[in-house]
Amino acid sequence: MKELLLIAIGSAVVNNVILSQFLGLCPFLGVSKKVETAAGMGAAVIFVITVASLVTAILNNLILLPLNLTYLQTIVFILVIAGLVQFVEMFLKKAMPALYESLGVFLPLITTNCAVLGVALTNVQKSYDLLTSVVNGVGTAVGFTIAIVILAGIREQMEYNDVPESFQGMPIVLVTSGLMAIAFFGFSGVI
Repeated sequence: MKELLLIAIGSAVVNNVILSQFLGLCPFLGVSKKVETAAGMGAAVIFVITVASLVTAILNNLILLPLNLTYLQTIVFILVIAGLVQFVEMFLKKAMPALYESLGVFLPLITTNCAVLGVALTNVQKSYDLLTSVVNGVGTAVGFTIAIVILAGIREQMEYNDVPESFQGMPIVLVTSGLMAIAFFGFSGVI
């Protein structure tokens, strides 16, 4: 149990998928304009990464490894992720149309979000069992959500600040992201 807790905290904070591994930057920078939208994207990513970790671990351990088809891992994992994103997209379109509209093009981009595929491949590379894969997936997704919501909160506050003209827009967002990465780097010796 202690090992699972360390993996979850480590993947959420110490090895944050965005701020230390630099995976999933497209939705991180694109959807982080409002906290509500960022939280919605975070919830969608939590669902997709968690279920993708579960399904890819099952497929890898029960089909790909026993049949020696490990060369198909990336293709199978992408197909699983694409199917899950389609499910999330249909659900949000029906249940939460406002969130669906606010996420726009970034919702289908979860399919190509390298953070989602990165978690599945990390689980395989580290030979995690089913439970450990899911815990790593949940921790990584929560770390993604923490980072995107923090950036969204900072960006909302920056709207009321006097930012030099040359830094307005994406330059100040990138500087802020870099400072967040430095702050999260402070956790690197904790676990």
